[in-house]
Amino acid sequence: MTTHASTPEAGSASADDRRAVTGKRRIAFAVYLADAGELPGLQALLRSLALSNPALCEDVVVLHPGLPDAAFDAVHRLHPRLIARPAAGRHDVFRLDGYDTVIALTPALVVLGRIDPLLRLRTGVAAVPRTAPDGVPGPRHGFADDGLLVIQRQDLAHPVPPAAERDIPEGLLVPLDSRYDFRALRLGDDLAVPEEVVVLNFADVPMPGTGPAHAARARHDLDDQAFRAAYLALPGAKHPDLLLHLALPFPDGSRPPIDLVRQLAEIHRGRGHHDVAVALLGEAVADRPDLPRCHETLGVCLMALSRYEEAETHLLLATASPDFAPRAYGQLARLAWLLGRSEDARGYALAGLESDPTDANCRAWYARTSEMVAADATAPETPAGEQLAHVALFADGDENAGDKVLPEAVRSCFTADTGPGRWHQQHAHLLVDEAGLERLNARRAVIVGGGGLFLPDTAPNGNSGWQWNIPDDVLARITAPLAVFAVGYNVFDGQRYRRERFAASLQALVERSAFFGLRNHGSVARVRELLPASLREKVRYQPCPTTVARHLDARLAGTAVREDTVLVNCAYDRAGLRFGHDYGHFLAEMAAAIRAMSAAAEVRYAAHMPADERFVDDLRREHGLALPVEPLYLLSNDAIRDLYRRTRLVIGMRGHAGMIPFGCGTPVISLVSHPKLAYFLADIDRSDWGVSVHERALGARLAERALAVLADHPAAVADVHDRQRMLWSVTRDNLALLRELTGLPDPFGDPDRGADAVVPAPRSVADRDRPTRPRNHA
Repeated sequence: MTTHASTPEAGSASADDRRAVTGKRRIAFAVYLADAGELPGLQALLRSLALSNPALCEDVVVLHPGLPDAAFDAVHRLHPRLIARPAAGRHDVFRLDGYDTVIALTPALVVLGRIDPLLRLRTGVAAVPRTAPDGVPGPRHGFADDGLLVIQRQDLAHPVPPAAERDIPEGLLVPLDSRYDFRALRLGDDLAVPEEVVVLNFADVPMPGTGPAHAARARHDLDDQAFRAAYLALPGAKHPDLLLHLALPFPDGSRPPIDLVRQLAEIHRGRGHHDVAVALLGEAVADRPDLPRCHETLGVCLMALSRYEEAETHLLLATASPDFAPRAYGQLARLAWLLGRSEDARGYALAGLESDPTDANCRAWYARTSEMVAADATAPETPAGEQLAHVALFADGDENAGDKVLPEAVRSCFTADTGPGRWHQQHAHLLVDEAGLERLNARRAVIVGGGGLFLPDTAPNGNSGWQWNIPDDVLARITAPLAVFAVGYNVFDGQRYRRERFAASLQALVERSAFFGLRNHGSVARVRELLPASLREKVRYQPCPTTVARHLDARLAGTAVREDTVLVNCAYDRAGLRFGHDYGHFLAEMAAAIRAMSAAAEVRYAAHMPADERFVDDLRREHGLALPVEPLYLLSNDAIRDLYRRTRLVIGMRGHAGMIPFGCGTPVISLVSHPKLAYFLADIDRSDWGVSVHERALGARLAERALAVLADHPAAVADVHDRQRMLWSVTRDNLALLRELTGLPDPFGDPDRGADAVVPAPRSVADRDRPTRPRNHA
């Protein structure tokens, strides 16, 4: 088997880093080596860490007095995220730039158990208190200088970092249980290592009389081949970075287990490296039709590369197994739908239901394609030249409520009629082939947007590298006026993706577009980074139209009658990127905030899709709190807007759980787990309306902000209206340009430019001495 899959990721595939925007914690292990003689101890430490915590892989910063780079060759083979830095001494663990939490270790330690609780610590400097053998307290009130430390660097933010443990302010010291730094010195007379010990410390330990302790350490004195084999043989979850690093390259002349090959392919698939996954699986399944699970994965990866004919072949092979047939048929239905073969898609979905009548994916595809066939039969006979083409995500069924509201909001910027008579709908994920190109060119103009279409891993394709499935040569032959309207750059903080195909497609799109507007200045900046200088000024700011709904729909412009409710929303797609190691902290802080807010209003939960309801389940199980659920994914667009308009405050993690209620005139607080939420708040000069999900005092800050909004609700609503005026002014100016492009009349008439074009007034305009309106009106 070839080893090309082990090639390190290029800089173009590095993780997106927006911690400054999201507040996400960055965690590192740090180990100081006094000299080269401690390298074997470091290697044993790293092996023990991987074997006892196989799903954990954070940066390991090795501090050293100036050892040559070659000294670390053997250590690099043990860990994929090892960084060697010269240092003056161990005290440099207190000044590691770029990290929020530092877990300081020593080469005298081995890790025997799970250390997840250490990564969840949030305050001070934690260590195990020490006492001397005679029971007399050790230095610094029992904290020694040669053990494990968990350092929260924000608590050491004074000008001069500590020079040693003894210089840490006493008020910052947090005691840890002894199992996290257990001294092997306590195991004289050959005492056994207690089962609960997590970290065993061999500092100053003589060999005689500590046989069991040394045996525990000796288990990690393995050569590379034995270590790799031991790691790969572990049951349960493994961290993708660590698994790839220790599995690849495959030993020469060996044939790796097929399940391992499939696991590695799934990792590459998850990172958007579908070509690498195809190379791995293609070689593994050659002449092996009896591997349905691998054929399914291979088919999905080929589909992501837009190699549709090959993908269909492998997915059909996967249907031979009753265990995998429903999943494979669901993927075949999606593939046929992508290619515009609605009848075939419905047939594949029906075959999947015959294999398993309970399969939700096949049922959803059968419903969608049946509706498409029916809609095609009753499509209005409007001349193509009188229509606009709209390329977007069009959600249906139980899909994201925000993606249902958004397309209608985009269309309402251009025409009062947002239905099929005026608009030709082109789902962004459908392949634009020659027939599709002809349909687009027959329209008055092509509007692409809105939504976070610049995202690499939602319905990936090899044609563009983002969500519109259009080859460059087809894009170049669009003759109808093309406008990109309120699209967002939606890459997650910490997400890895390859930029080459996306950047090339993006450049072609900007060159071809007559108007190119992105929905926040953060997206504008990120996209400009990927463009040549000659094209950067074409990228302009166009707010998401959901944020100006009151100006688009006269029914929303009046005074709202509100209920005494607060709506909360959370999101769980890519939960690891959203929460990191802080989900337990987030849940506990949210429970505290909800209890505090409940004294002023009823707290309810707004689920944009079924997966969002995990928050309600976790909150009830972990903290005994039950919230009523509003399933927005089951509501019409008018009902969604009405629900958000009737409440007094929305606290949301999804982008449109903030933008839709804001557009309806409702105050919002954003739970920032994705850069786009912070970008929107920065655009309206209200960054304090957001709280990071990683915020140490999340519960207190959220409750304080929410209660302030509820206490002076009319002022909060007036502030929202002020913010909207700026967004509407920008939108009106852009729509004036677009009317030249489309030749359509202005659906809003001539605005009062004196009223709508002003920059929003500061919050101080809300006169707190004026009479307040009744509590349930705003």
